[in-house]
Amino acid sequence: MLTPLERVNNLLSVLRYAQVDFDALFAGKNTLTPLESVELFLAEQQRLRILKQNLLRRKRANLPAEKTLNSFDFGFQRSVSREQMLRLSDMTWVEQAFNICFLGPPGVGKAHLALSLAVQGLDLGYTVAFETLNNLMNILKTAEISSASKRRRKYLHKATLVVVDEVGFMPLSPAEVNLFFGFISTMSERTSLIITSNKGFDEWAVFLGDATITTAILDRLIHRCEIINMSGSSYRLEHHQSITN
Repeated sequence: MLTPLERVNNLLSVLRYAQVDFDALFAGKNTLTPLESVELFLAEQQRLRILKQNLLRRKRANLPAEKTLNSFDFGFQRSVSREQMLRLSDMTWVEQAFNICFLGPPGVGKAHLALSLAVQGLDLGYTVAFETLNNLMNILKTAEISSASKRRRKYLHKATLVVVDEVGFMPLSPAEVNLFFGFISTMSERTSLIITSNKGFDEWAVFLGDATITTAILDRLIHRCEIINMSGSSYRLEHHQSITN
């Protein structure tokens, strides 16, 4: 014969509620009324559901790492200020579908700052997605023949904030340029984009290979955009670690 706890846990499974440690939940609360007990149980279910949703959104965001502004060395990288990034970290610009572009040579902290804003967005409950440009191209090129790519494209389209990293590292084919233009057009004024690129905008026509489409892409991208030009030495090279030292 099932115990009361086993019967309750079975009901939780049928109702798709999370399992609860009732002893811990109701410890020291012996004076609660039946209605107050139900309220406490439902509040715990809500907390567990939000926690599960947050973990799922983090997994689907596909961030390569979680970064914070507190771990960024603003003393080393002086072309962007802590105050500027703190203003952006309120994430109000996401509600207005503004974009942010971090431009600069490798190693100056573009991805770190982009990831820190992505993490902040996740913490505030936004749907966030991260892809390198190379991965994005693979997704868009195979979306009609791969169910995984099709699902990922759908998730990118419904995200509130999408980070596209490493724009400009490799040239794109004409077909890829058209796909990139289509993606930017779809996102324009609907979804916030964070772009990191090692190329200034005046160099984009080189790796995109088409001045007309480049102009069209930039027109949509920077119409509502915070552009952060970063300079200086590579942090990784300046602070490299070796095995023997």
